[in-house]
Amino acid sequence: MNIIRVEGIVFAIGLGLLTIWGVAHIHGTLASRKAIARFQAEEAGMSSIADPILGSKVDFTLWATNRVAAYETSLIQKKDQPLAILRVPKISLEVPVFDDTSELTLNRGVGRIRGTKQIGQPGNVGIAGHRDGFFRGLKDIAPGDIVELEKGGRTEHYVVKQVQIVNPEDTSVLGPTSTSTLTLVTCFPFYYVGSAPQRYIVTAVIQDSSQRD
Repeated sequence: MNIIRVEGIVFAIGLGLLTIWGVAHIHGTLASRKAIARFQAEEAGMSSIADPILGSKVDFTLWATNRVAAYETSLIQKKDQPLAILRVPKISLEVPVFDDTSELTLNRGVGRIRGTKQIGQPGNVGIAGHRDGFFRGLKDIAPGDIVELEKGGRTEHYVVKQVQIVNPEDTSVLGPTSTSTLTLVTCFPFYYVGSAPQRYIVTAVIQDSSQRD
């Protein structure tokens, strides 16, 4: 066997191995892309769900996974109608407001804090929500932003005047006011692991109201 023939055999073997590697690499890449696409599709499918009261989709992008599961369970368990609908256009928030702050209520939507004014009455209406659910978007709120409250076909528009962080025992933020006010309350920090030690407070004062057609 001469050296030229040996070199040809070696070259052929090398070319065959290279071809096998190339096919395996391409197959692996395609499989990886399919897996990523499948994962993204599954994620997209779980990124929102239509709220039966609102008729619009709830965006779960910022939500904790366990909070999404709790929300889905609450749709079966909580059947009472909300007092109003709260909207914050800047953060694309639309959520039903119920008349208590039980765990079931706050999994389903947000709740009026007992002891504060009833919705529709002048004064300070306190509304609480979970920091890892509906109210997580409040982290992006700033003075001047608009908050809307719809009840009985009438929408009231409020403008955010203050955002502050307080200790849980500081209930002065829920005290009486001479002007119609919404005080949105959630836990802080937003991404704290465990029971969050502080409260994030958004204070909004009424601007005007309008009748829905």
